[in-house]
Amino acid sequence: MLRIGPLELPTPVVLAPMAGITNVAFRRLCREQGAGLYVCEMITARALVEKHPGTAEMIAFDADEKPRSMQLYGVDPVTIGRAVDRIVDEDLADHVDLNFGCPVPKVTRRGGGAALPFKRRLFGSIVRTAVEAASRGGLPLTVKMRVGIDDDHVTFLDAGRIAADAGAASVALHARTASQRYSGHADWDRITQLRDALPATTPVLGNGDIFAASDAVAMMEKTGCDGVVVGRGCLGRPWLFGELEAALAGRPIPTPPTLGEVAEVMRRHVELLIAHHGHHKGVRDSRKHMSWYLHGFAVGSELRRELGMIDGLDRLDELLARLDPDLPFPADADGPRGRQGSPAHVTLPEGWLDDPEDDTVPAAADVMHSGG
Repeated sequence: MLRIGPLELPTPVVLAPMAGITNVAFRRLCREQGAGLYVCEMITARALVEKHPGTAEMIAFDADEKPRSMQLYGVDPVTIGRAVDRIVDEDLADHVDLNFGCPVPKVTRRGGGAALPFKRRLFGSIVRTAVEAASRGGLPLTVKMRVGIDDDHVTFLDAGRIAADAGAASVALHARTASQRYSGHADWDRITQLRDALPATTPVLGNGDIFAASDAVAMMEKTGCDGVVVGRGCLGRPWLFGELEAALAGRPIPTPPTLGEVAEVMRRHVELLIAHHGHHKGVRDSRKHMSWYLHGFAVGSELRRELGMIDGLDRLDELLARLDPDLPFPADADGPRGRQGSPAHVTLPEGWLDDPEDDTVPAAADVMHSGG
């Protein structure tokens, strides 16, 4: 059992927000497999405040989706506060998370995401403002962050303490720096350090390199963290949440699906995307998922290519019929999925590293965009 403020999660597992992935369709697939907290795509605070046309679709939840979890991005305490006010006043979600972990250049160059915790006073102001706004509606406010900007600018311990002191209901740590992006290996020892540094009353969640249920068990045993956050490991594998639920409850892990069973999930995913986005956008959005679902299966490059170009359910059915339904799930299919990239210099606002106590909001920082 994981308690995040008033929320009680029987399975201590959180689906990480992923841009273009964790929409209502994918979250439904995951929820059908196992219990957890399923977070929607990251929402820009300013877009939410100004009711940007594209935001409504991104914050859609199923009627039976409880708790409804939303992640916000922003660098201005005032805008963040107004965004959380809207969530409370219009009953848009049951939980709000703040993104301080995104390493994408378009975010960090404006001082957002993983760049922001370096500015301790600004970071604290944002978290305190959001906590105060969320508390009006009894919503838990949580924080997700990285180890730091790079090895020379490690921020997670200070940021964790500031967040806990400000009233954050939990703190999640992706155990990589922003400069690592998704390359190399997550340093789980950093999660241990954060767990040891914060009060026992503030849950610490670990994130990074959970590609199988056994990884989650190992992380919790090694670090003492209170729960796990799963991102890339579930791409093309929503049934991972059923495996996580079983493993963390001490039950046998379900037998992985055959290729025929995977094909059924693929089709359902496309159906749900069409229902959410409409036919054209839903089909187009589904294409990127095809290779993830077939990861490790020996199906041939030509069939993979054709599945990545489908124009509708009829064509999808034709191609899925060419798969061997009895093919067992590959033993070596665990491991990284999606783009891993390589370490890179973190793009920051000019002079960003000069003074960590400077709480000036970066100019033009709250531009509207979605991020990852």
